[in-house]
Amino acid sequence: MNNQPNKAKLFSLKYFFVDFVRVTGALPTLLWYRPKIMYENETAKQKIKGGALVISNHNCFFDPVYVMLAIWYRRHHFIINQEFYDTKAKWFLDRVMCIPIDTKNTGFQTMKVINDHLTGGDLVSMFPEGHINDGSGEMRQFKSGMVLMSMRAKVPIVPVYVREHKPRSSRLRVVIGEPIDINKLYAGRPSMSDIEAITNRLFEKENELKAIAFQH
Repeated sequence: MNNQPNKAKLFSLKYFFVDFVRVTGALPTLLWYRPKIMYENETAKQKIKGGALVISNHNCFFDPVYVMLAIWYRRHHFIINQEFYDTKAKWFLDRVMCIPIDTKNTGFQTMKVINDHLTGGDLVSMFPEGHINDGSGEMRQFKSGMVLMSMRAKVPIVPVYVREHKPRSSRLRVVIGEPIDINKLYAGRPSMSDIEAITNRLFEKENELKAIAFQH
């Protein structure tokens, strides 16, 4: 992996707002959710360094909080649907470093912003289902954009599964999988069928992590 570990300062004016939210919200969220973080294997336990793309299933609006609780030691840049930026929430979303994306027509500039973050050593997090799933317990089929983002920036994909938090009094359970370096699987330029195969494999990986989540 060519990306160097993120060298962002522990305290920086650039990250003041997002760090303030993280620090002040840490204790109440930990006390309420009592997160149990599980790992696919020993490799998955290693801290994520440098640029990486985190993907997770999408059960509810609080999923970004759950993912941040699981990978608490890094700042996240969440990719979110543009429609949320067309509301009064834009001010807040900008300050917690979200990246808006038009899922129906992703422009070059958006992809460049994402690529710049990844190649700059940042952690970018997203929900490849595209929308919150229907609550049946089954995930929506993944979109393939994550594969292109990972390959272009030459960063690994870190799969994460969040078990639906029900009942609300229960502990939150999150499973972190082993990072997947797609560029090692496909040294050359992948075909559309290759990209589809990788997307399906990542979907299968999420289901494997789901099985771990429901064992505990």
